[in-house]
Amino acid sequence: MAESEQDRRERRWRLALGGEDEQLSDGDQRLSAALTMLYGEGRDGDNDKKNMHVGQGYSRPKVSKWMGDIRAFFPAPVVQVVQKDAFERLGLKEMLMEPEFLQAVEANVDLVATLISLRNVMPDKIKDSARDVIANVVAELVARLDQKTSEALRGAVDRSKRTNRPRFADIDWPRTIQKNLHTYQPDQRTVIPERLVGFMRKQRRIVDLDEVILCVDQSGSMGTSVVYASIFSAVMASLPVVKTKLICYDTEVVDWTDDLADPVDVLFGVQLGGGNDTNKALQYCEDRIAQPTKAHLVLISDLYEGPGAPEMVSRLAKLKDMGVNVVVLLALSDEGRPSYDAAVAEKIAANGTPVFACTPDQFPDLMAAALRRDDIHSWAARSDIKLASGN
Repeated sequence: MAESEQDRRERRWRLALGGEDEQLSDGDQRLSAALTMLYGEGRDGDNDKKNMHVGQGYSRPKVSKWMGDIRAFFPAPVVQVVQKDAFERLGLKEMLMEPEFLQAVEANVDLVATLISLRNVMPDKIKDSARDVIANVVAELVARLDQKTSEALRGAVDRSKRTNRPRFADIDWPRTIQKNLHTYQPDQRTVIPERLVGFMRKQRRIVDLDEVILCVDQSGSMGTSVVYASIFSAVMASLPVVKTKLICYDTEVVDWTDDLADPVDVLFGVQLGGGNDTNKALQYCEDRIAQPTKAHLVLISDLYEGPGAPEMVSRLAKLKDMGVNVVVLLALSDEGRPSYDAAVAEKIAANGTPVFACTPDQFPDLMAAALRRDDIHSWAARSDIKLASGN
């Protein structure tokens, strides 16, 4: 049921008065808490600066969550105003000006997203320190995700051909054990293989490579998804088995493909917040797909598109009909529990496109399944991932 004008007025008054109100929705309660933290009764600069110092008052995770809520609830111009107020009223500026804060803070993906969103109001003298923090987090994530991604995507091996001299990574262990059961050693409880069975790698030319396009919504609360997508793009771009493109967008489209060698540069260039025009970004991707049957498009978005949603849904259906392997991720985050437009997700799913959230640890296997053109719905079910329903 649509919200009446009277309901809207009452909702605004409840938000203006602040504090806890059981009649507010979960989203409005988050919004009220975010505004109360900054503008609530009793806020004054001196007390806030004391409370916001490292180890006192508001914890670092709360600050990071608060920044995420502000980005999610307000358009970019308002976010800029609120962030500037936060610098003055909550002492965030003083915190960032203290080297020990960035040195002591528990750096993670959420903090990286927060620093990226603050870049435009961040004091110049602290940007180098912030960049170092981001670089350290990126390096840790690359170390964590690189090997699994590389191994999964090297599933660009031809599994229809076998060889008795496989590389170690290409050994087909179930078949090898089966072929060598006669060498089983009861005392050692193991098989000593006399013959290895493995997969033969395909030798493919660059023009024959599959193309992976990550199209990432950088509006609202998509901060952690942007961070992970940038890192995965950089990892995949370093592999010779696929061609990788990274497209980020709000109301404008930015192609980061040529900059993937340095994901930190990419992240420092991302503009978190603002509106979004997904159809425009998808058209940009479509115009650059040379071989649709070799293209895999992963749209990462919460699908809050507003009036442009029908065009976005139609564009995704068109790409699928062209032969592009389309997957929609509602989030690429550790939590895997995104807020998204369920009605739009159902319309996309009704066209046969898989729509779901994904964790970073699941993403390499997802891409491997996509490159094999496996049924992504079946893969998600095996991975205990809940898909949006198109019924």
